[in-house]
Amino acid sequence: MKFSSFILVEAIRADLKAEDKRGVVEEMVGALVKAAGVKAEEQEGIVQAVMKREELGSTGIGRGVAVPHTKHASVNRLIGTVGISRDGVDFNSLDGEKVQIFFLLVSPPDRPGDHLRALENISRQLRDDTFCRFLKEAKSVEDIKQLLDEADSNQG
Repeated sequence: MKFSSFILVEAIRADLKAEDKRGVVEEMVGALVKAAGVKAEEQEGIVQAVMKREELGSTGIGRGVAVPHTKHASVNRLIGTVGISRDGVDFNSLDGEKVQIFFLLVSPPDRPGDHLRALENISRQLRDDTFCRFLKEAKSVEDIKQLLDEADSNQG
C-alpha cells in the first residue's frame, strides 16, 4: 500500500509544536480536521481513541519514530498524516528515546486489512535509515511529500 493512497498531504505538519504525547495526537488529528479528512465534531473522539490505544502499549517503536493509530467509525476509508517534531517528544518509546517522526493513522473498524497494510508499509519504510534521516531533516511539507513519493515509487 502506497503512502499516496492514505496520507492526506494537506494534513502533513513539518514542524509540530506539541511538547507531549497527547498534544502531538491532538495537533495531528486537528490537521486531519483542517484537511477535511475528519469532521470537527469527531476530533475529540478520535484523539481519545488514539490515547486509549496508547494505553495498551506505546506506538513509539524506537529510533525516533511513533505510529499512533486507531480505528474509528467516523471515517469511511483509511487516512493518515505525517508530523515532524524538531526537538522530539517523550512518547514512552520502546527505546526510551524522544520521537521526532510521527505517522498517525485512522481507519474504519470494518477495514482491518487496509490498516495492517498501511502499518506494514510504514514500518518497512522506517527501517530505512536514510529515509528516517531525510524525514527528520525535512523543512517543509513539500520535502516530506517528496520523500513519501520517492518511497512509493521505490515500491514499484
